[in-house]
Amino acid sequence: MGRNTRKRRTPLATKIVAGAAALAVGGGGLVWANFYASAHEDHGGHNRTRSAGAQVATIDCPDVGQKIRDVPDRARGEVDGELATMDSQITNAYQRLATTRRAQAGDSQFVQNSILGPLKDRRKAIIDRIQLEINRAGGKADDNLDELAGCQGRPADQQNGGGQDDGGQNDGGQDDGQNGDGQNQDDNGNGVAGPVADDFVDINDVQPNSRNSRNGLAANGDGGSTGTFATDCGVNENNLFNSDNLIAAPGVDNGAHHTHDYVGNQDNDAFSSDEDLANADTSCQNQGDKSTYYWPVLRLQDGTQEFDANDQGGGAEGNIGKILKPAQAELKFVGSQQGDVVAMPKFLRIITGDAKSFTNGDANANTSWSCSGFEDRQVTDKYPLCPEGSQVLRTTNFQSCWDGQNIDSANHRDHMAFVQEDGSCPEGFQAIPQLQVRLAYDIPTPTVENGQVQNPYAVDSFPEQLHKPITDHNDFINVMDEDLMNEVVDCINRGEDCQ
Repeated sequence: MGRNTRKRRTPLATKIVAGAAALAVGGGGLVWANFYASAHEDHGGHNRTRSAGAQVATIDCPDVGQKIRDVPDRARGEVDGELATMDSQITNAYQRLATTRRAQAGDSQFVQNSILGPLKDRRKAIIDRIQLEINRAGGKADDNLDELAGCQGRPADQQNGGGQDDGGQNDGGQDDGQNGDGQNQDDNGNGVAGPVADDFVDINDVQPNSRNSRNGLAANGDGGSTGTFATDCGVNENNLFNSDNLIAAPGVDNGAHHTHDYVGNQDNDAFSSDEDLANADTSCQNQGDKSTYYWPVLRLQDGTQEFDANDQGGGAEGNIGKILKPAQAELKFVGSQQGDVVAMPKFLRIITGDAKSFTNGDANANTSWSCSGFEDRQVTDKYPLCPEGSQVLRTTNFQSCWDGQNIDSANHRDHMAFVQEDGSCPEGFQAIPQLQVRLAYDIPTPTVENGQVQNPYAVDSFPEQLHKPITDHNDFINVMDEDLMNEVVDCINRGEDCQ
């Protein structure tokens, strides 16, 4: 497969992380002494109890970016760059966690003293710089951001918010995550952290209409503006991939630490300006739609060495295996239950879902997973096991309430909101066309036996997020020309189905 080959700068922080990652690569993936085993496992014909809750599986850091408000425009670029460096620090610390298991086994304070303590100091330095940058630009930085510097070691089976200050080390037992013959457990045989058997569910075991849909509510309904507008932008036939994030980390190479699929705009990387986007080619059939639509790739962990097997964002950060393109990508805009919609401003940016939901919690989780023929059964925190002939479905309904002023915000969320339970927008927001993305994949169903999953599929993720399905997310930048946006709005408000 090809990839985006546009020449880009390589920041110093990225070079440092790349060096650390190179030491952590084995067989195309991040070396991983896995700590995912359930409390009772059968290995070698006997049952063994493990203290999984006492093992550190990943690093849980407060998300500073989501806590930042009212950053002056002229400080936005610097602040986003600092936050991206903070992500690189977490990646580096996680890689050290994954490659020092034997040292951890011999020293109960190793994680705290050698990984979490230094990480806190580095994060504190960045937070200080962020506060200084905001204040210099005429803003008022939150004095309490320093409280977010510390991170915790988190066991794999622990719910968000309960990490251990001592690094989570136990005093004995299976500290190195290996069984008697020296093989890693629960790593699916490929040496990377996740997904694991518990991340999958048979779609037949999901109760119909059981998903909590407080986020991602469909905006349209029987009343209001009932039309739709579909745009066909393909399934990334041009092989446009990179591990940047133009919205959250503009100007930062590998700002996402995982690889994205792109459809629509063909000049989308961390260094693309609004002018670049406006002048770019598009994969959309309607050439007036130069919007960019992107999401983390799905991979089948089958041993395939992809083009990025040794690259940042790919195998060097635990994202390995065959990239799976959607068999179909449906992009549709719908209306509001409560009345007409208004036009989106050009270059409006929307992030939906949360790439860090495993450690942040599920407040911003959004994507629904299902199987064709079972669309009334939706899950957010599990990958579905679909019966033969059924496709894996990945569906996202974006926020559809806009503050009427800003095309972005400091945390890339506050300028947008979801509709309320009655379909109306919160006070001060107005309804815009809601983007709905439905991706369908032809994926061989993984086999789950004896607590192990063979040939799993998973979303690319930040290394410390362990490929959890709840971390799935979706991104959009509106680059429709004015005539097309007016056509979309008119179609939806007239109650017609257009494309």
